Amino acid sequence: MKIIDYHTAGGKNVITEYLDDLPDYEKAVGYRIRDKITEHGVTALKSLKLRQLRGKLWEIKFSDNRIMYVAQNNENIYFLHACKKQKNKAEKMDLEKAIKRAKEAGLKVD
Repeated sequence: MKIIDYHTAGGKNVITEYLDDLPDYEKAVGYRIRDKITEHGVTALKSLKLRQLRGKLWEIKFSDNRIMYVAQNNENIYFLHACKKQKNKAEKMDLEKAIKRAKEAGLKVD
């Protein structure tokens, strides 16, 4: 499965920059998740801690972090937003940011 990270208009990869700023252990977990998904596709997703946020928008939870994504098909997954988990529910601002980025990428969430 191919992971497609969200990039800003200036070319900044918001997902890898977020992961790179994490403490070493959490960074390693985040990159291990990416490797599993790349190698094993949908099967890897079944072994992760996931939660559906809205329609086709899901999140992967690890440590106190979350990566919001849309799986377009069995070949492509779009990582749209990464943030620190602060509450039991996705904070409205983070959710809106992920939805906006999905629309920019031409993805349908609902």
